Amino acid sequence: MTIQQLHYVITISETGSLNKAAEILYVAQPSLTSAIKELEKELGITIFHRSGRGVTLTNDGAEFVSSARQIYQQYESLLDKYGKNGTLKKKFGISAQHYSFAVKSFVEMVKKYNTAEYEFAIRETKTREVIEDVSTLKSEIGIIFLSDFNRMAITKLLHAKDLEFHELTECDAYVYLWKGHPLANCKSVRLSQLNDYPCLSFEQGDNSSFYFAEEILSTNEYARTIKANDRATMLNLMIGLSGYTLCSGIISEELNGDEYIAIPFEHEDQDTADRMVIGYITKKNMMLSQMGELYIQEIKNYLKQYDKSNKI
Repeated sequence: MTIQQLHYVITISETGSLNKAAEILYVAQPSLTSAIKELEKELGITIFHRSGRGVTLTNDGAEFVSSARQIYQQYESLLDKYGKNGTLKKKFGISAQHYSFAVKSFVEMVKKYNTAEYEFAIRETKTREVIEDVSTLKSEIGIIFLSDFNRMAITKLLHAKDLEFHELTECDAYVYLWKGHPLANCKSVRLSQLNDYPCLSFEQGDNSSFYFAEEILSTNEYARTIKANDRATMLNLMIGLSGYTLCSGIISEELNGDEYIAIPFEHEDQDTADRMVIGYITKKNMMLSQMGELYIQEIKNYLKQYDKSNKI
């Protein structure tokens, strides 16, 4: 088994196609196929199911790719440290729930690097996929939140995936809505005031547990609900339907625009008060890369800026 073969397997798993993988790797498809067959023979497992529609990982293959990514990332880290004259593009990726501050911090981090020498990726996605991406090292860092409601379930899953959670900040719930919304001038908003407006939330998939909801207080009973799968659609629904969502209040106007505001959410039953603990997840016992450390520092800088301006 060679590093090259690991690179081949990872690339094929990401593209789902031998043809596309061969193009990316600059190798002939017969040579690529031969290398994979030799590896499968050496390991005694079948890594890929092959069909006319492409290739998919077997159960053994998925487990192997997860380990292969860890090994290959360590290999790239060695090149990053000792092979500065190499031609291999260094990769860095994060996965996150839909937080504009996570995107803004990513932008600031990328500005400090030459994008011709690095391959960056940011994935705003479902909670379960954030966890899976970090577990398989598709992303080095994942951004999620914990609360009293979801902490036990999420922590149990993180433990099973050999991941750990690092706290970044703790904050109360805010109502996020359009500045033209009828409630926009309120100093705080109660749930009863929101009954006539649709509660917007990010879709987590048909089979996803409500523990994976990105919005705090997701178990409350809302008279009207609409699900979306991207931030731009969410913002459009806020304007078009006077919708709202519950969030951390940490908003990047530079990315979301200045037509939206975050108003403190006032609990009608003080015993139900809950707070969001936003943090990042990583593989256990794995040191962050230089880019990973810089990214987390950019987030901390952004959060400090919000703290100083009394917006959280």
